[in-house]
Amino acid sequence: MTRTEPSAVQRRLPGDGDMWVMVLGDMVIFAGYFVVFLIYRTLNQGEFLSAAQHLDITLGVANTVILLTSSWLVARAVLETRAGRHDHAIRLIYAGGAGGVLFMALKGYEWFLKLSAGHTNSEMFYSFYYVITGVHLVHVLIGLIVLGVLVRELRNPGRRRASMVEAGAIYWHMVDLLWVIIFALFYVMR
Repeated sequence: MTRTEPSAVQRRLPGDGDMWVMVLGDMVIFAGYFVVFLIYRTLNQGEFLSAAQHLDITLGVANTVILLTSSWLVARAVLETRAGRHDHAIRLIYAGGAGGVLFMALKGYEWFLKLSAGHTNSEMFYSFYYVITGVHLVHVLIGLIVLGVLVRELRNPGRRRASMVEAGAIYWHMVDLLWVIIFALFYVMR
């Protein structure tokens, strides 16, 4: 008995090539940030380990769960778009975006707590912390704009393109992946 695949099934990379190039370029830039952080962390182990103890792991875990859930919701929106259930996809994108807004609010609250406690960028660890998490926050904000564009696209029957929703989801997943790495570097490596 031989197994054959249907010829109608076509494998393709979701989204478009330009989005993948942009995402990979962004990941390379963040990789540079991470390498420099790790070099300084290695050279200043005591200072970095001491400063990391002041980060609230509970807030870090909460933000991780929020973004991963948001990413799952956006992935579900892609599937709903492909199935032609655009209204459901829109609701899922809104829910994913709400996760992004909640992430930003929680990160802002955490920054407020750290700054109120006197942890400013005058400490090397916190200088890295504010810059890397700040650049990530900018990416979350851009991601929220992207999600808004997806909602606009899905509301217009003439513009509903699964490839557009896939491209937006790719960007949103990159933002989430970057946070998982940031969480590991700052909150877990103690």
